[in-house]
Amino acid sequence: MELKKNPKADLRNNSSLYFVFGLAVVMALVFIAFEWKTYDEATDYDISLNVEDMLDEEVPLTEQIKTPPPPPPPAAPEVIEVVEDEEEVEETVIESTETSQEEEIIEVEDVEVMDDDLDVDVPFAVIEDVPVFPGCEGASDKRACFNEMMQKHIIKNFRYPEIAQEMGVQGRVNVMFTIQKDGSIGNIRYRGPDKNLEAEALRIIEKLPKMTPGKQRGRAVRVPFSIPIVFKLQ
Repeated sequence: MELKKNPKADLRNNSSLYFVFGLAVVMALVFIAFEWKTYDEATDYDISLNVEDMLDEEVPLTEQIKTPPPPPPPAAPEVIEVVEDEEEVEETVIESTETSQEEEIIEVEDVEVMDDDLDVDVPFAVIEDVPVFPGCEGASDKRACFNEMMQKHIIKNFRYPEIAQEMGVQGRVNVMFTIQKDGSIGNIRYRGPDKNLEAEALRIIEKLPKMTPGKQRGRAVRVPFSIPIVFKLQ
């Protein structure tokens, strides 16, 4: 005989409903567990400030250092001996330099005062009479004429060294020389970026003509002069 069950008594019909309900209950319990808060019991603290305890602080005693008094000044000698100067001092008699009408006045001839020979170097910028470059004798401004003739002399005798051109060397050579008392050129010094350029600058300065020397107080002096010579490749 086959057993028959009541369809209403079959629990499998509502299994999905029971699962959803149980899952919701579990989620609610987990949420309550995470949100649960506990608080410590409140304790009353005494925050009042006891001022009397702070005022009872012991102040350390300080000891004053006594400085010793300064020593007394030395006592003055009781007896002062007076020593008499027995040596006789000769009095110096200063005679008057004034002349009386009775004395004869001797005339002194004019004395020629010779100035010492000026053996100094006077810079070109401050010398009284600048050296005269040949061709500037009649110029009103001999200083400007000197500079102009120097530039013309350099341009006329300028030759760029071939070896310097091949090497691509260029730059400025500073040349310094002295116009002597006789108008000649001496004491030539130079400095540049290359020895070939320096040699060419020396050659140009050595070709300078003899000049009329510069004068200071009417006497011939040595006059230093400097000029740059620029070597530039085009």
